[in-house]
Amino acid sequence: MMASEGRATASAATPLPPPPPASGTRPSASEGDDVSWRERILVPTILGGLVGASGGLLSKHRKVRGVANVCATYAVNTAIVAGCYCGAREFVRNTRASEPDDLANSAIGGFATGALLGRLQGGQRGALRYSVIFAVSGTALDFAALQLYPFVKDISISSWRLPEWSPIKVLDEEALAAKRAREQKLYAQRTLGELNKEEP
Repeated sequence: MMASEGRATASAATPLPPPPPASGTRPSASEGDDVSWRERILVPTILGGLVGASGGLLSKHRKVRGVANVCATYAVNTAIVAGCYCGAREFVRNTRASEPDDLANSAIGGFATGALLGRLQGGQRGALRYSVIFAVSGTALDFAALQLYPFVKDISISSWRLPEWSPIKVLDEEALAAKRAREQKLYAQRTLGELNKEEP
């Protein structure tokens, strides 16, 4: 009998979940963890890989080792560096319970990433050198991104127009419907032709 009373008391003491935020407010860190993870770790890692691949296209080693090998090597290395830096920055942000725009997160995360990767690459001296380089460059990049964000967020892709001479044409509703009808007709003809070939 006492065990059931203890359970009833424990369930009554369980706090209710907080009310949903009012419209127009920013979600808390726990609500936006998935979005934060994608926007603040995955996207910069992919962009780092793309920057590395394009750097591989400009490398002087591409003639000796081959363009594909050099681009892949550069892309993987810069993606690893970007992923480690962004992951460390987000770890520091969650540990400190601070805002994503706090540049101290960038400095601490860059220092930790540089120390880890520098130790793997160049021993104790490399760890010190890389930690300072990563802290300064990571914080500078994050500061520049914060300064450019108000200008970039107002750019809408829908306002861009292709020039008249472009071979790429944007189809209106009628042209899109006609294209779908042609594709369905071709698909039906192709399917019937394959069925006729299968029958002896």
